[in-house]
Amino acid sequence: MTLPSAHYWIDSLPALEALYDAPGEVSLRKEVPYLHPVYQALIAASPFAVLATIGPDGLDTSPRGDPPGFVHVQDEHTLLLPERRGNNRIDTLRNIVADPRVALLFLIPGAGETLRVNGRARISIAPDLLERFNMQGKPPKCVLEISVVTVFFQCARAIHRSKLWEPRPQGSRPPVPSAGAIVEALTNCDIDAVTYDEDLSARQRASLY
Repeated sequence: MTLPSAHYWIDSLPALEALYDAPGEVSLRKEVPYLHPVYQALIAASPFAVLATIGPDGLDTSPRGDPPGFVHVQDEHTLLLPERRGNNRIDTLRNIVADPRVALLFLIPGAGETLRVNGRARISIAPDLLERFNMQGKPPKCVLEISVVTVFFQCARAIHRSKLWEPRPQGSRPPVPSAGAIVEALTNCDIDAVTYDEDLSARQRASLY
């Protein structure tokens, strides 16, 4: 394969901006430095978000999910996000300790618009705060307090192009490797895929919170 010549790499802002038209009025005015009530409504309806962080070893993105409204709007400038059980790698939390900058992308099943929030996070283990986010008798390990810097919604083009919310046949699974197959491949068969998959559902239900 022939690699592109240096002439075709974009490596300056003028060259980049020449590729695109100027953003429209809506694209500029939709960004605000606080949680406007219309944006609060999107957060309250969202059961899923992607959390991005940065640390000494680079970038990280991690999914977060719970019943809609699991990310609580404390006020116009503050979000609270409970940290539920996971794989104990705590990559996100390690990054926040090193660098508080975070970004959130909220998704709402069936809606094309997504919401982007940039801010700065700190980790709290205040007992009253942990108890506030108790689920099934189990509090989170900690809660992220996110101070909002900027907020704006993203139009639905990406969702429409991906057909993300188009229904699949009940019980069907996309043609991708199972969790067990992935683990078996990455451990050179030290972990058996069939056994891993057979135990996975019960293990996840038992450790959901």
